Amino acid sequence: MASSANALHVASPSPKGADHRARRGRVARLAGIDIYVHWTFVLLVAWLASSQLAQGKGLRAALATAGLLLAVFGCVVLHELGHALVGRRFGVRTLDITLYPIGGIARLDRIPERPSEELLVALAGPAVNLAIATVLAAGLALGGWTSEEFTNSLVSGRFLPQLLVFNITLAAFNLLPAFPMDGGRVLRAVLASRMNYAKATRYAATAGQALAVALGILGLFFNWMLLLIALFVFIGAEQEAQAVQTRSLVAGVPVREAMIRYFHSLPANAPLSAAVDELLAGEQKDFPVVEDGQLLGMLTREQLMKSLTAGKAEATVGEVMLRDCGAVEDGDMLDHAMHRMRELQCRSLPIVRSGALIGLLTLENIGEWLMLHSTRGRAGMI
Repeated sequence: MASSANALHVASPSPKGADHRARRGRVARLAGIDIYVHWTFVLLVAWLASSQLAQGKGLRAALATAGLLLAVFGCVVLHELGHALVGRRFGVRTLDITLYPIGGIARLDRIPERPSEELLVALAGPAVNLAIATVLAAGLALGGWTSEEFTNSLVSGRFLPQLLVFNITLAAFNLLPAFPMDGGRVLRAVLASRMNYAKATRYAATAGQALAVALGILGLFFNWMLLLIALFVFIGAEQEAQAVQTRSLVAGVPVREAMIRYFHSLPANAPLSAAVDELLAGEQKDFPVVEDGQLLGMLTREQLMKSLTAGKAEATVGEVMLRDCGAVEDGDMLDHAMHRMRELQCRSLPIVRSGALIGLLTLENIGEWLMLHSTRGRAGMI
């Protein structure tokens, strides 16, 4: 069985987030963290089990294969929980863990602030797998297994030897120095103790992409799964580098620099038809809802469409608006506002000054601001 590529991922307030959540289902909640399974993972279990039946190995072999796969991904969940629980000690919250056919991803709300903290969080996952392997090895030794019996059982596909080898392989594979795997973060943490964070990330991302190219070449000749892992590593390294560049650009920047100053708001008692008219009349997608000069919430395009689809065309704006997308002061830092967007899963936030609504912060405008300042930075203009 191919190694799984686990990853720590810092959540972003992407508008694609809702679509991503729609393609997965929650299967458990451990240590206060929701565990999700992507629908493609179910296909993997079904495909491996059916392949055993197609080869004439019978129902028992199919169930054994499915059981081993589920046990393997149980170890993957424990791996991700290792990251999550160590991160929690440093104030880093894990939003959820999702299982994919290629491995697991733990979504963190932020990267640990100190290199030493990131190092410990990154090492926690492989440490869990080595602990599992140690327990399995001790159990087999106490059961009187010899090295020859272990090797023969491994070749014949026995459950415990395969699970032991998988955990060792998973720990070793995830310590390769490549984002988004744990080894990439270990390398970045070590480098960041000697240089600035952005430079350390660039070096670690470059090392990861070089490794991805090597894996891709090997995959062409030996195992097509290596091609998938190489693509996963290459894209993950690029995303990590971009995420750090974004954080460096927004550091110390107030919200007012990136907010929209010209916008429309809606009264709470307005019918949804008025929101439709505003949506069609311009490019604004989300609208602050006010009553007697007081900000009450936000009516997003998604919430508007959902309400209309549910037959609530006669409802008022105030009845269907979102109350969770709380206001941010214009003097607050942009990185803080982006963190709130991640936490609240809001693509727009109302911006206030001394309680008065003065602007909107949207994902689109943040993206445009970042693109402009990144371009100016490369041209030596800022």
